Amino acid sequence: MRTSGVLMPISSLPNDYGIGTLGEYAYKFIDLLKESGQTYWQILPLCPTSFGDSPYQSFSTFAGNPYFIDLDMLNQQGLLDKEDYSNINWGEDIKNIDYSLIYQKRHEVLAKLQKNFFKQPNQQYLQFCKDNEDWIEDYALFMAIKDSYNGISFTKWDDKIKRRDADALEYCRTTYAERIDYYKMLQYLFFQQWKQLKKYANENGIKIIGDVPIYVALDSADVWADTKQFLVDENIQPIEVAGCPPDGFSAVGQLWGNPLYNWDYMKSDGYSWWERRLKSALDIYDVVRIDHFRGFDSFYSIASNETTAINGHWNQGPGIDLFRTLESKLGRMPIIAEDLGFLTDSVKQLLQESGYPGMKVLQFAFDSREESDYLPHNYNHNCVVYTGTHDNDTILGWQNTSYYKDVEFARRYLNSSEPLNFSMMRAASSSVADTCIVTMQDLLSLSSEARMNVPSTVGTNWKWRCTKEDLSRDYFVFLDDITKLYGRYRKY
Repeated sequence: MRTSGVLMPISSLPNDYGIGTLGEYAYKFIDLLKESGQTYWQILPLCPTSFGDSPYQSFSTFAGNPYFIDLDMLNQQGLLDKEDYSNINWGEDIKNIDYSLIYQKRHEVLAKLQKNFFKQPNQQYLQFCKDNEDWIEDYALFMAIKDSYNGISFTKWDDKIKRRDADALEYCRTTYAERIDYYKMLQYLFFQQWKQLKKYANENGIKIIGDVPIYVALDSADVWADTKQFLVDENIQPIEVAGCPPDGFSAVGQLWGNPLYNWDYMKSDGYSWWERRLKSALDIYDVVRIDHFRGFDSFYSIASNETTAINGHWNQGPGIDLFRTLESKLGRMPIIAEDLGFLTDSVKQLLQESGYPGMKVLQFAFDSREESDYLPHNYNHNCVVYTGTHDNDTILGWQNTSYYKDVEFARRYLNSSEPLNFSMMRAASSSVADTCIVTMQDLLSLSSEARMNVPSTVGTNWKWRCTKEDLSRDYFVFLDDITKLYGRYRKY
């Protein structure tokens, strides 16, 4: 079946409180997707952000981002008063997120509801904590201790706490009990709102494509709670770190800094960590896009003392054994494999053996120097075509900053008098790819000011937001038209 959808981060939704949430405008976005015949809403990772505000660097792979908890919905539940949050300056620019302000103000507001929340026993909350005990206990304790250390990395905590000495942890559970309850409460509220939103999406024929980063952050509850899953030394410092070699995004490569997995140990215990991780993701999303899929075939390792990714080397990953083992336990999984970058024959073989659809990014197609696999005439059916991803510029931004011969080639190939963003979305939709995903920024005809992320940079990313006026039927007329024209329209 031919389908299509829109990539739109939760954080980029509009409202009056500084960052997109799971409230009113998320529901309006679903309505717009339904009205234009879409099947999918693709989002970025939902987990809490840490260094650089990136959703790909999180304090937990299992937790939800408390920034996304909608304050108006808490007010409707009687947990917050409107004046608790409506008179706060949430930022001067409604089109950009001020993360430092959000970090400071959001928790000040959320802390006000704790007394209201715990006034009476809540059986649903207690059941939620029980159902998620395998991760929420460690996560809440991790965050409470981190607060007591003013946010520094757990690798710099007192040695007994860092190494999870039983007596030290029991002391922390007693001393920080109220703060631990706070973080558990936030997770309950987040997942309560998320499940309501997802239910609404599914009832209206919209499926959610979620994103699972291949790696986790070093400073995370995941590493602290289970260090044996990762390649770290006796001081819980990474022996080598993750990244990717120099490519079109960066001449010095990308030094992500994440700890690498101890694949030998993971294999010996039947990949139980990955089983938990993907089971959790499949409970949250309808379809899971696994970021950096090629890292399961071979992964790039960089010495932890390097300052760039130039001097890394490749190591063998778990390959198809991981996915066969997981599917023997979880069944066939609805996965999109992010197979971008330099693909060796063994990576292509892994993708073919898995049967998962790979990705085609149209912006990568128009290299005037050579033929590209990303040109639509080279696609097969079992793939997902994107006009761009969160790491790309918008189409109009690409047009303004790319080598002029590449832009010239794109215009000649697309053979259209339309603005380039429209002709590129049209080409994606008309291709043979089973699924087509366009970005909200391209629908709005925005340029580089709306780019979500520039790889290998920090401090200026993940900030773009649309306005309330942008969530208008007018901006979906073109999408509605090409979705019908090229047989991707979903009837309800």
